[in-house]
Formats: sequence, C-alpha cells, structure tokens
Amino acid sequence: MAAIEVLLISLVLILVACSLFTNAVEWLGRRLRVNQAVVGSVFAAVGTAMPETAIPIVAILVYGDAQAVDVGLGAVAGAPFMLATLAFCVTGAAVLAFTKLGRRELAMNADPRLVVRDLAWFLALYGAAIAVSFVQDMPWLRYAVAAGLVVAYTLYVYRTFAGRDAAGLEQTSLEDLTFARYLRRPNRDHKPGHKPDPAPLGPPGLPLILLQLAVALAAIIFGAHRFVGATEAVAAFYGIAPLLLSIIIIPIATELPEKFNSILWIARRKDTLALGNITGAMVFQTCVPVAFAIAFTPWHLTGLTLASALIALGTGLAGLLWIKIAGRVNPYALLAAGLGYAAFFVYVFVART
Repeated sequence: MAAIEVLLISLVLILVACSLFTNAVEWLGRRLRVNQAVVGSVFAAVGTAMPETAIPIVAILVYGDAQAVDVGLGAVAGAPFMLATLAFCVTGAAVLAFTKLGRRELAMNADPRLVVRDLAWFLALYGAAIAVSFVQDMPWLRYAVAAGLVVAYTLYVYRTFAGRDAAGLEQTSLEDLTFARYLRRPNRDHKPGHKPDPAPLGPPGLPLILLQLAVALAAIIFGAHRFVGATEAVAAFYGIAPLLLSIIIIPIATELPEKFNSILWIARRKDTLALGNITGAMVFQTCVPVAFAIAFTPWHLTGLTLASALIALGTGLAGLLWIKIAGRVNPYALLAAGLGYAAFFVYVFVART
C-alpha cells in the first residue's frame, strides 16, 4: 500500500478512535458527577490529545533515527503552538458564525477564572521547558525539569478535581454512548405486523464506558504508529523537511477532535467546556509529551521549533492579559490568535528564502 494511502487511512483511524474516546470520557464525567473543569480541562483534553501524544512517543521510541526524532520534536512543539493559535482562532470564528446563524449570542459565557488558571499553568510550565532547552551541559537539571513537569501536571489534575467553583454536568445533554447504540435491544412492546423499534437507551454502565475507552486508546496508538511511518515516507518522497511537516501538518490533523468538539460545544453554548478542552490540552501537552522529549531527546530548540514555542507563549500571554484586563473571554480576541499562526508562516518563508 502506498505511503499516502497509509497516511490517510491511519489518520481516519485516529480521528474515529478519538471521537470514541471523547464520547466515552464525557459519559465517564457524568457517571463520576464531576464539574465542567474536570470534563473540559482533564477528561476531554487528555482524550483528544492522545494522537499528538502518541505520535512523538512512537516516533522517538520505535523508530529512533534522526528523522524520526525530528518528527517527534516537531509534533511536541507543534501541539501547543496549534492549540494557542489555530484552535483559539477556530473557536472564535465558530462563535461569530453561530451568532450570525442565530444559534447563540455573541457574548461568551465561559468562566474566565478557569481559562486564566489554565493559561497561567501553561505559561509557567512551557516557559521552564523552553528555558531548559538551552542548558545542554547540565543533564541533571534537564531530568529534574522533566520530572517536575509530570509532578506539576499531577498537581494540576488534583486541584482541578478539588475545585468547587465550576458548574456540574448533571443537567447537560450527552449523545448516546457509541458502543451502547449497537447493544440496544428490540422493544417488545410493539404493534403486531410492525418492525419493532429499538428500546430507549438508558445511562450506560461503567464497564461499557471503560471498554469503549480501552478500544479507542488501542486504536489511537496503532494509528499513530502507522501515521509516523507514512509521514516519513511522504516527506522523503516530496522533499519536505520532516520537521516542518510535523510542526504544521501533524498537529492540524491530530487536533481536529479538539477543534470539532469545541465547535460543537460553542454551538450548544457550553463555552467553558469548549475553551477548557483547548486550554486543558495546552497544559497536558506542555507537561507529558514535553517531559518525555526532555528526558529522551537532545531537546535543543532552534529554528522552527523555537519559533513555534515562542509564538505559543506569546499568544497565550496575550490571551491571559486580555482576560485579566477585560474580565471576560471575547470571540474577537480568540480570533486574533490566528495572527500568531500567520506570523509563523511568515517566519518560515523568510527563513527558507
């Protein structure tokens, strides 16, 4: 099978599996009766971040050559960059579009405290990770920072679960659990001569939710393994630098679930969930994949990777300052995050000419 076909098939597998994962973690949140901060910033964020996390780990551990390391580092640096720029921009555009269609109001009801909290964690942790990339002669410090990122994310999750100021999810509507749809029994109370309708679905049991989570995760890992190999082959065939491909193409493709989920939540006026899915993923991507990269690669950011990291920091800082000053989240401010994405392309053009 041609590399481009493998690339497309593995991408479809990743996206379908991620959709299953997100559907399951939302139901897990309902069963555990946790607040919107947990579901948006932890459950949904981690679930939809699985492709970006699996790709660099597979690239570095399984393939291990210099080209694969470039793909892995590009994916690690590209994920926070895409989230801080393109994902925010798409979310702001969705608010404007759905407002124009009359499906919601322009003002956003996202809890600014939760967004500010996530952005503050992101800026502090990613700033430390970028700084340590310039320290090449102190390996103990690099390992300490890597361990500190993991500990910090554990603390972040604990504080998110312990929070009591975010609204719960008991009254929100959820789509049926995907696996439960195929286990629906026929309705025995039907008229003779008519095809029986499926019985109404009740809340799914915890074992079925966990089964869907496990199947989705396995499919994500397998799809990521195939995706990395096909990416290297396509890059070599077309003469595209794997680093550039992994910074731009891979994060756009693998973060479609985050963007898609945020758009759906924006349409349903669940703005805290929509933004928490993005900002929570930013914190997760800053801690887990970056800690792995610091521990298992040279982690020396230069050129494109450094530019993408600094733009992500700058965009995140601008968003934090806007919310602190204005006291609310504004769709136009989110839309302006796209300027950071455009700035990166300008840098790429200048650097290559």
